[in-house]
Amino acid sequence: KTNMSDIRRSLLKSNLPPMGPPGVPGMKRGGRGRAGMSGRKDYTPASWKKYWDSSEDVTLEGGDVFRIYKRGSAGPLLLLLHGGGYSALTWSLFAENVSEMVECQLIAIDQRGHGDTQTSDNVDLSAETLASDIGRVVDAVYGSQQPPCVLIGHSMGGAIAVHTAYYGYVAGLAGLVVIDVVEGTAMDALSSMQSFLRGRPQNFNSLQNAIEWSVRSGQTRNTEAARVSMPGQVKNTETGSCGTADVESSANINQNQESGVPLRADVIPEEDGDSGTSQVAEHSSTQTSTEIKLPVKKYTWRINLGETEKFWSGWFQGLSAKFLACSPAKMLLLAGIDRLDTDLTVGQMQGIYVFIIILENLDEISLQCYLMYSSTYFNCNFFLQNPKDSQIQKIIIAF
Repeated sequence: KTNMSDIRRSLLKSNLPPMGPPGVPGMKRGGRGRAGMSGRKDYTPASWKKYWDSSEDVTLEGGDVFRIYKRGSAGPLLLLLHGGGYSALTWSLFAENVSEMVECQLIAIDQRGHGDTQTSDNVDLSAETLASDIGRVVDAVYGSQQPPCVLIGHSMGGAIAVHTAYYGYVAGLAGLVVIDVVEGTAMDALSSMQSFLRGRPQNFNSLQNAIEWSVRSGQTRNTEAARVSMPGQVKNTETGSCGTADVESSANINQNQESGVPLRADVIPEEDGDSGTSQVAEHSSTQTSTEIKLPVKKYTWRINLGETEKFWSGWFQGLSAKFLACSPAKMLLLAGIDRLDTDLTVGQMQGIYVFIIILENLDEISLQCYLMYSSTYFNCNFFLQNPKDSQIQKIIIAF
């Protein structure tokens, strides 16, 4: 069997391939490439199939159907829970990178009301219901054969991960990782959440436009991540189906992803490289003849988060105490120490959980020091700065 020390040694000795800059056409992740001559960003929706081995619909008692994405067939299970309004495909690049570093199984779940999951009550986003859903899905997939499991959640998903672990909905939990959510900060932010939601566009003319907005607005900083995850966050206003269905059913998209021919939904405004302003990209007749015009379809958000406001406080109230009381090994990843409330500060000082702070300007020596010494000083603070994708995953694997 491979123990934690073996994993640390292999990570320290590994020479990971360079990661291509996100969103640069012609530059593939995990290898070198050449940027496209035009320098235009590619907002074409991407299929989940590059990142996951399979997509399955898990039917539970009562008829609720949960979409899950799976990768890997051996080793411990990393169970991934997305944030509110997102989808399981948010974890696509994470799953790809982690599975290249260590042997494990990964499952990402479209939670109730999100993505391609369909339930009898899509608006019941209470913490109890969402946490119960997770346990039922895991039981339906694995039964008594469930491997050791590490539960990883981001934002709302982090809160639901805590509730799932605290109430014991998933048996055999070996670890709990909570990303970017603590009780105090989350509760303070709820008062401005409706204003934030109203500030988003309510409709998009195409999946490309939705992906472009996601990148330019800063909702997703990685263009590749936006291309695969944004279709899971919107639905076709005509069919009511999630955008992922259009990605997979479009023969034009599938054929041209393979051939590398860019796709367009009429025209997409491009950023001016000098001024940062937007302009409508002009295409000559020659360019248009080599591109495929996708039919313009309107999309809106898959879930109306504003209608679920009555459940928001339930996600976060008492979260710190529940997190500290969970029995598995625990890790908390935040963007700053100022986000810790009193309970978490005391718990961190007592070494109850591993605390990672994400700041700027990470150097490789600091990363290797953490990996080398975390076995001896596992509850020490570590300041992770300007994290690259692979570095975040190294930290979680070491945990």
